Amino acid sequence: MNYEELLKNNKFRWLIATLLVVTPFEVLSFFSIHFPLWVELPLFFAGIIVFGKKVFISGIRSLLKLDFSNINFLMTIATFGAVYLQQFEEAVIIVVLFALGDTLEEFGIERSQTALKELIEKTPKSAQIKGSEEKVPIEKIEIGEVIIIKPGDQIPLDGEVIEGSSLVDEAAITGEPLPRNKYIGDFVYAGTVNSQGYLEVKVTKKSKDTTLSKIIELTYESAEKKSVSQKFIEKFAKIYTPSVLFTSLLLVLIPVVFLGKPFNPWFTQALTLLIISCPCALVISTPVSIFSAIGNATQKGALIKGGRFIEEMGKVKAIGFDKTRTLTKGEPIVSDIVPFNGFTEEEVIACAAGMEAFSEHPIAKSILAKVEGEKFKIHQFANFQAVPGKGLKGECTVCFDKHHCLGNIKFISEEHHVTEEVLKKVEEFEKQGKTTIVISDNKRVKGVIGVTDQIRKESKPLVESLLKLGIIPVILTGDNKSSAKFVASKLGIEMVRAELLPDKKVAELSKLIQQYKHVAMVGDGINDAPALAAASVGIAMGAIGSDVAIENADIALMSDNLNMVPYLVGLGKKCVEKIRFNIAFAVSVKFLFLFLAIAGLSNLALAIFADVGVTVLVILNSLRLYSYKGTLQ
Repeated sequence: MNYEELLKNNKFRWLIATLLVVTPFEVLSFFSIHFPLWVELPLFFAGIIVFGKKVFISGIRSLLKLDFSNINFLMTIATFGAVYLQQFEEAVIIVVLFALGDTLEEFGIERSQTALKELIEKTPKSAQIKGSEEKVPIEKIEIGEVIIIKPGDQIPLDGEVIEGSSLVDEAAITGEPLPRNKYIGDFVYAGTVNSQGYLEVKVTKKSKDTTLSKIIELTYESAEKKSVSQKFIEKFAKIYTPSVLFTSLLLVLIPVVFLGKPFNPWFTQALTLLIISCPCALVISTPVSIFSAIGNATQKGALIKGGRFIEEMGKVKAIGFDKTRTLTKGEPIVSDIVPFNGFTEEEVIACAAGMEAFSEHPIAKSILAKVEGEKFKIHQFANFQAVPGKGLKGECTVCFDKHHCLGNIKFISEEHHVTEEVLKKVEEFEKQGKTTIVISDNKRVKGVIGVTDQIRKESKPLVESLLKLGIIPVILTGDNKSSAKFVASKLGIEMVRAELLPDKKVAELSKLIQQYKHVAMVGDGINDAPALAAASVGIAMGAIGSDVAIENADIALMSDNLNMVPYLVGLGKKCVEKIRFNIAFAVSVKFLFLFLAIAGLSNLALAIFADVGVTVLVILNSLRLYSYKGTLQ
């Protein structure tokens, strides 16, 4: 929580100043010491009117509507009751402390959305179209038009770079601290900052449809979606508060009307009961915690669509992960080069790259990338022949034996006798889930190349963090069993469900929910959409620029940072802990003072501090969630 920002709030400063002035009067009143009325009344009534006006108006409206569950209605009765009893110190303390609690709640909500508000204010409202000297409002710029982004400019619209290169700071959208290189063909997003180079960007989305606009819209919508706890508290308060009003009425009627007791002492006890019973802390405890948690997550690059999802993250017992593009990068790399018959690794990969030089297939690209990374010289080939579903044939202009074949083991076996050693290596790679490519010349096998989907470096720490939290990680993938089991063995994941079509993935997820109750699903947000929707919480990885991901997930991670998953679990747990503690603390204090009030052992001053004081403590405790760092510190 940023106390410096809070101290800049004028209303908060006036409330603290008033509280400091009024508190000595309240303390002295415990010892029956009072200043003359001409000193107290102007001061007290000024405080009551200035800080209580809105409360009284709302309370009177509630009375006219016969809405007896409104907090302001209870505060109005308590304040006017205290004035009636000439307990002016108590009256002004009620109003000031209640206003202070309200101000802290407003500050918590506002603080949780600070990052978005600042982003909205700074986002450029116009852009320069190529060929034009004047800037045009972004609302008037159409898809396909080219805009100019100069060094230091904030990018106003989503688009594709068609000219220039630069470093772009995407922290506002993804939460990533380091800027990313952007070249021709790369996408840039509204709200990010062009750090250094000149860019020409072809607009791909209108201003109302940009990734930033969706984040802002969905974040504000999430603030309006009430959590399960909050709904429970509001229902509780609507029954509880009228019940207390009725009890307070009986506390006056029975002793005064039926037992002939004096009115004022029992009216004082009834007012005390009313003040203690106001469910301020109960109603405030959940929304401030939720707002603070959502604000924290938004700042880190996680879009949460509602309070109940951050609560649900704190309850998850198992998390399902898609494999490709989630636990792995989804980009094939050459993991192994095994030469045979006296050839070297360089000769094997150089020939393979020469045959794959003109292919756009991802595996071909991985072979070419390997050669480039090792700085080998690619062998040139002529007389290519593609054999559909099997591989390639061609003549190497470098090797002594010109004729070469490249493809799967069946294809190579058609021309050559393949030794047991080669077959064992191919079988070994396949068990590891790797794609195997075999290359041969016109006499023998030259080598076997293993290609695999690279595991993300953060996947292993992710699994370790989840296991420490007592959460079961599960792989749910459409990929083959060998590949899934190999990745699982590397990461320490025991439960693996592979070769799942989308409907089967949903079915497996449903089984997990039956077993563990609260189950999250993490996927790339497009082909995993049905599973994301079926999970207790659907989390889309790398959702930046993906409308499908943002729309189908309950939580959208705007970057590819897997560490956000255990962070969100920790944030959810903290949020749930805060809510439970706040409710338990508020209810415990209330019941203690309710018992004292009914027994005639409490007084108005203690009741005020019991109710509004607890409210202030609950808010301060909830606001601490905004500064939660967890696993991302």
